[in-house]
Amino acid sequence: MFPIIPANSVTAASGNDEGIFGFGGDGDGSVTAVTNLVSNAGVVATDVVGVGTARSGLAACEYGGDKGIFGYGWEYYINLVSNTGVVASDTAGVGTARGALAACSYGEDKGLFGFGFVNPPGTHYSITNLVSNAGVVASDTAGIGTGRYNLTACEYGGDKGIFGFGHRMGSNWLGTNLVSNVGVVATDTAGVDGTREQPAACSYGGDKGIFGFGHDGSARTATTQLVSNAGVVAADTAGVGTARNGAAGTQYGQDKGIFGYGWTGSRVSMTNLVSNAGVVATDTTGVGAARNILAACSFN
Repeated sequence: MFPIIPANSVTAASGNDEGIFGFGGDGDGSVTAVTNLVSNAGVVATDVVGVGTARSGLAACEYGGDKGIFGYGWEYYINLVSNTGVVASDTAGVGTARGALAACSYGEDKGLFGFGFVNPPGTHYSITNLVSNAGVVASDTAGIGTGRYNLTACEYGGDKGIFGFGHRMGSNWLGTNLVSNVGVVATDTAGVDGTREQPAACSYGGDKGIFGFGHDGSARTATTQLVSNAGVVAADTAGVGTARNGAAGTQYGQDKGIFGYGWTGSRVSMTNLVSNAGVVATDTTGVGAARNILAACSFN
């Protein structure tokens, strides 16, 4: 007989098996489109020759259940990622061109780009752009919450998202904005513990998330904060690994995560694995081109 599952029961959604880091700043004034695949065991592969316009300050998320998308940044393009990790050539950007934004998935098969900055004229945005389950980016949705940049985002609850932290008007900003399973961004939620900009985030455990690393306004940090499956952000957990900002994060192995690359005073390629219980591991020697202000997402 088949088991009877109560109507109000919740099963944590499993995530994608593999991930991809892509783009970023790779030298003094230089940018790249190089990518590095992440296996379902969390092993980062050597550089894949970049496809699309080299840039930094972009964002990435999953869509379609098994594919990914890189978008925006300091060049105005979209690049889809197939379910085998192949990056497509440039598609023209949609909506307001901006950099230093963030992205997350929602609704199990769709995505959302949000917030960001344009200089000139020095505008801080809270606008968003929805991504359909076919990878089509929609025009601007009016912003909700505090406009800011150098923030991060991830999925939680299996079908919802969260944007957190960032920088605004010369100082770091502390707070989050939840994203519903239909892509509606909520008003600001007061933050917990310290501010920081250029952190990274990823989901783990099938239905939870984690913020990590960044710059707290005075120094780089490796501090992390867990996000429950209800979108509640926990207090700081002491950092593990090398403090840095401008890193990226993605899930892999369906229920684990990985932080990679960043800036310590110079660009690095090191990574830190995240277990399915949200425990961050010590540094793993980096693979591929050292870079920062890159993006990452999962696929397959």
